[in-house]
Parts: sequence; structure tokens; C-alpha cells
Amino acid sequence: MGYLNYKGYKGSVEYSETDNCLFGSVLGMKKSCILYEGNTIDELKADFEAGVDSYLEHCERKGMKPDKPHSGTLNIRIPSEIHGKIAMISEKTGISINAFIRDSIEKRLEQVY
Repeated sequence: MGYLNYKGYKGSVEYSETDNCLFGSVLGMKKSCILYEGNTIDELKADFEAGVDSYLEHCERKGMKPDKPHSGTLNIRIPSEIHGKIAMISEKTGISINAFIRDSIEKRLEQVY
């Protein structure tokens, strides 16, 4: 599946065989929903960008903070034994637990992508 990117928002690209059109939605939004469609990739991209712009303009007019996908804050639950091991490694290497976890995730993502 492909993705569209615009102003920090990521949108899906899907195909409806029934309607013979492309469609998608902005990913990772919690309180809002932005949908778009088109018959060509160019139409889909234009509707996606117009949807994001319209949403941001609406938020500005209403004095609302726009919903941002993937804030960068992630709470995870791990066994206390793993937490302890991470804390010891962090102490020995002089990096924070957050930095250790971020680096570990980045290395794993490099293997997958």
C-alpha cells in the first residue's frame, strides 16, 4: 500500500473495485477524521491536500489545536526484568533509558525496512 504525505500528515491510498475509484484517510488521528477520494492519483493527492488544508483552516478559525498524528510520545508496558536490564545498560553507557529504547527501535526498524 502506498502513502501520501503533506504537512506532517500521512494518508493511505486504497482502491475500491466496487466504485472504481481511489480513496484514503489520514492515519494516526485520534479525534478527527480526514477522508479523500479521486479517480486518478493526481486527483487523490489533490483531495488529500485540500482535506488537510481545510482541516487546519477549520482548527485555526475555531481556535482549536489540530490533531497531530503520532505525537512522538509512546507509553509501553514491559516486564520489570527487562526494565531493570535496560536501566543497568543505560547507567553503564551513560545514556538515558529513553535514548536506549529509541536507538534499539531505530536499529530494529532498519532491519525491517
